[in-house]
Amino acid sequence: MEKKTEFNIWYWVLAFLAVILLQDLIAGVQDTAPISYSQFEDYLDEGRVASVAIGGDTISGTFETPVDGRSQFVTTVVDPAILDRIDDADVEITGLRENTWIAALLSWVVPAFVFFALWMFFFRKFADRQGFGGFMQIGKSKAKIYMEEETGVTFDDVAGVDEAKAELEEIVEFLRNPESYGRLGAHIPKGVLLVGPPGTGKTLLARAVAGQAGVTFLSISGSEFVEMFVGVGAARVRDLFEQARQSAPAIIFIDELDALGRARNAGQYAGGNDEREQTLNQLLTELDGFDPATGIVLLGATNRPEILDPALLRAGRFDRQVLVDKPDKKGRIAILNIHMKKVTVDRDVDAEKVAALTPGFSGADLANLVNEAALLATRRKATAVTMDDFNNAVERIIAGLEKRNRVLNPREREIVAHHEMGHALMAMALPGVDPVHKVSIIPRGVGALGYTIQRPTEDRFLMTREELENKIAVLLGGRAAEKIIYNHLSTGAADDLVKATDIARAMVMRYGMDPELGHVSYDADRPGFLGTGDQSSWLNRRHSEATAEKMDAAIKQVIDEIFARTLSVLEANRALLEETSRDLLEKETLDEPDLLKIAERVVRPAVKNAA
Repeated sequence: MEKKTEFNIWYWVLAFLAVILLQDLIAGVQDTAPISYSQFEDYLDEGRVASVAIGGDTISGTFETPVDGRSQFVTTVVDPAILDRIDDADVEITGLRENTWIAALLSWVVPAFVFFALWMFFFRKFADRQGFGGFMQIGKSKAKIYMEEETGVTFDDVAGVDEAKAELEEIVEFLRNPESYGRLGAHIPKGVLLVGPPGTGKTLLARAVAGQAGVTFLSISGSEFVEMFVGVGAARVRDLFEQARQSAPAIIFIDELDALGRARNAGQYAGGNDEREQTLNQLLTELDGFDPATGIVLLGATNRPEILDPALLRAGRFDRQVLVDKPDKKGRIAILNIHMKKVTVDRDVDAEKVAALTPGFSGADLANLVNEAALLATRRKATAVTMDDFNNAVERIIAGLEKRNRVLNPREREIVAHHEMGHALMAMALPGVDPVHKVSIIPRGVGALGYTIQRPTEDRFLMTREELENKIAVLLGGRAAEKIIYNHLSTGAADDLVKATDIARAMVMRYGMDPELGHVSYDADRPGFLGTGDQSSWLNRRHSEATAEKMDAAIKQVIDEIFARTLSVLEANRALLEETSRDLLEKETLDEPDLLKIAERVVRPAVKNAA
């Protein structure tokens, strides 16, 4: 509002000056007649000039009687001797009458105003390009303020995170009725930290809390606090909380809190100073300073809680941490039902079947899946989205876009077919492995020359050593099939080897599954929600070189033993491997009905006793 008022004041000042200037010019033009110098001489000789005012190069004056309805005239001086003739004609000389304030305005104020306006225009262009906004607004918070009707999100729009919703409903009730929560001496948490993997709906939950409570919602990203000038971040934190106090009850939502609240002195040289630390210190001060009884609640969201500063997470600041995890099958069904309402789906589409195809998908992934399926149906000019569209969308997201223009020579197609069937047969032969949903030799994505899709029958949270070994065996099935049929090794198993080695390394270093190394975890870094730990963990490892050598040997032994077992299983099914590979070469894709028939003919190994 202050910026708008300032603009209106300047507008009225300019309009007032323009009106005065126009009135003066119009009045002068209407009452003054421009005449030639010869006409002036004639009027002077005839005695029709009453008075004159002589300027540098003009003569203006009044007539004795109006000429053509005008009482004044102006002409240009041609002969300086005209002054003597005016004296002889006994005409009154009044001096030069000029509007001095208009001349000063035009000669001084207007040029200065134009220069200042141009300077401000180019400076603001430069400031916007550099990303720090107007010079006078640099310490202002960039928080976006939404009122209740502008968020457009309530708890009805959020699904799959029932536990998180239940935690946040208490915040909503407090904002609606703060008096009832203080009757027993309790107070609402100052801050609530939403923790979870990307795409699980943390930001959506925060907006739903504001929409459900009907209060002001101030949203800002953690990266917007730090700028190129020292002290700007701290000033913006102060301004943000000041805005919230003026709009209370209100919710402050800081997205990507790890950009602002990273642990101090992490990875910095001694004696160094960081602008981000000053901003974090100011945030800690503000969290200590405001009273939750005023109706201000701070919500934060991050997918990397392990790097946040401990002072930020202590009780009295972020009192409560709410996990917003990836949804289970029931949650995926609820999320799909919400997004399917926005598209036209066919009667054969079952949200439960789609949810079974998408284990590990986040809420954002499921929204993208529904949109991709709708795009595929639109592309083929269908009237509704069918189950086939959802199946194709899942394959598109998991395996990538089909590359039918990537032509393989016959030899490469045969190798890829045997490779993929090696994966599929191992998945069919081993217990506790996800069933195979589809096998194809159509290239997809960046480097996939073929793919085998497995569909889990249920959500799993624990795995035994035998199940992990079977998972590695399925990954090594492609390379083992190439070894059996062609007696060579190709580059097609590169990604399989990376995944198999990661599982074997976790078995040895994290899960303590190696008999010689014992029940000890040598993995010092806990992986974050992104699924990756600290890549420089070898710099601060807590084991000796001798132990590292034993771990390398144990990892290799796990891979070698499982590869030998994989070779034996595929040798027992060699005839079926060659037959199904020929079918795959002919059809290019084997669907679930074809794979079920193959699974009935697979020779399975004897069940391995638990270690």
